[in-house]
Amino acid sequence: MNESAMNSMSQMPVLACRHLAKSFTEANARLDVLTDVNLTVNSGDRIAIVGVSGSGKTTLLQLLGGLDVPSKGSVSIAGQDVAQLSEKARGALRNEALGFVYQFHHLLPEFSALENVAMPLLIRRMPVELAKQTAQEMLVRVGLGARLTHRPAQLSGGERQRAAIARALVTRPKVVLADEPTGNLDGSNAQQVFELMLELNRELGTALVIVTHAVELASKMQRVLTLRDGQLIEQ
Repeated sequence: MNESAMNSMSQMPVLACRHLAKSFTEANARLDVLTDVNLTVNSGDRIAIVGVSGSGKTTLLQLLGGLDVPSKGSVSIAGQDVAQLSEKARGALRNEALGFVYQFHHLLPEFSALENVAMPLLIRRMPVELAKQTAQEMLVRVGLGARLTHRPAQLSGGERQRAAIARALVTRPKVVLADEPTGNLDGSNAQQVFELMLELNRELGTALVIVTHAVELASKMQRVLTLRDGQLIEQ
């Protein structure tokens, strides 16, 4: 591959959507949640999406993550149009390029912190010992090196969310999509978790797209976009 082609690839957005729209039908009435959303996310970007409850923020994240299909428009992840991929290929692309963090940790209760974090690597068919070693390194990085064998019920709320962040980042994704990642934590834990996400963003170059109601959190991002009337408006 020549230098020009390599530069072109490095400048390619890690995530983008064009004229994205999503409608639902309820009781024979159509509800237009998203009407014309356009967004470009480059490597290392930190973007906050804010808006009133019911404005469609979670729906937008699901579309950006390839977890749902739009009524209109397109989504591309790492330069690949999601609509052109099979379900199997979409799953593989999500595992390779995206990490997800939710308000509730969604850790599997029967597995240890180490096993939970190793799971995305095992799905990639990474050898078990290497997957565990990589997961351990990430858990140490988020301050859970002494809690490797603890199950979610044995961890505090802040620890569970840090484990969820480790799981999202263990594959070194291009983008992390986070839906109210600190919304279930008290002030001190919320601040620690958010600072950790910013630190890992700087170190790993992973882009962050965070849906949040927290004004302080949003203010520390590079860009703040408001979802209003089905469209993103930059503040």
